[in-house]
Amino acid sequence: MVDFAPGGLRYATVSLLASLAAVVVSPVAAVVGLATTGFVLAFYRDPDRQVAPGGVASPADGRVSVIRRDPDGRLRVGVYMSAADVHVNRAPLSGTVEAVTHRPGANRPAFSKDSDRNEQVRVDCGAFDVVLVAGWFARRIHPYVEPGDAVERGDRIAHISFGSRADVVLPTGFDEADLTVEEGDRVVAGQTMLAAEPGVECRERA
Repeated sequence: MVDFAPGGLRYATVSLLASLAAVVVSPVAAVVGLATTGFVLAFYRDPDRQVAPGGVASPADGRVSVIRRDPDGRLRVGVYMSAADVHVNRAPLSGTVEAVTHRPGANRPAFSKDSDRNEQVRVDCGAFDVVLVAGWFARRIHPYVEPGDAVERGDRIAHISFGSRADVVLPTGFDEADLTVEEGDRVVAGQTMLAAEPGVECRERA
């Protein structure tokens, strides 16, 4: 059985009913409605994943679009999710959620440099953060966690409706030599290792 992120079946049902009603008015509109229903179901799909056995797991499906140092010196790795990618986000490491904060902002394309000004939700787990960035079409970020929740590597922690980026701000001590990916690489949420633990000698590209 296929699982879907919260809200997916509701939106798909509304679209399906609208397309069925449109049959008597316009066959073309009905076909468009059915196609929209299929798109919604595909967008909200939530498949099970084999979790990375160690290191820092990707928080999202997509392509690595950001690798940089934050002002506090910690390394940030961002993953851009296209409309074709799964948009359920997962914990990159195990920890305890200390805060979940929302910051209003613009809705620039999530792959652009200006997207840092977009609406964001930051899941602060103390040693590391997951920053969920809304894209130009996305209007809602849906966290699944709240302060005090314990998460394990690969746990579902959020989803974003229709387009976005998910960044991991790595714990202090990680540097570029620990990365197992580079910009442009495709990654899978919970499954692809973005970085090995500092001091681990064997590092294979994902």
